[in-house]
Amino acid sequence: MASTKQNKVARLLQKELGDIFQKKSKLFDNKMITVTVVRISPDLLIAKVYLSMYPSRNNQSTLALVKEHGSELRYELGNRIRNQVRKIPELNFFIDDSLDYIENIDRLLKQDKDRDKNEQDTDNDNSGNQKNEQ
Repeated sequence: MASTKQNKVARLLQKELGDIFQKKSKLFDNKMITVTVVRISPDLLIAKVYLSMYPSRNNQSTLALVKEHGSELRYELGNRIRNQVRKIPELNFFIDDSLDYIENIDRLLKQDKDRDKNEQDTDNDNSGNQKNEQ
């Protein structure tokens, strides 16, 4: 369970990194990068930053680009939050694929609903044909 201090620092990192990604979008193929979650270690020295990207094509190459510019991002973050934390945490970036997962579940549910509707329609057609024959 995260402490209050961890939560405060994680929110601060999420806000500042989001702003940095917004201002430096040209470095990342003009993709819209959103910081969805930041999880920080109890010693506040390691931060896992989960990113959502739009459009979602070539996420791996964009993630590699983000990691390549990681030291620059950390430096920029340090300039912004140096008066609020003692040490600037090491940033580890990951792709947050929860939105893709949700879209996939919605698509599957819609397919299942359409399939049920089609089966129901064919059952109704078959029962109508049987009544006409009698």
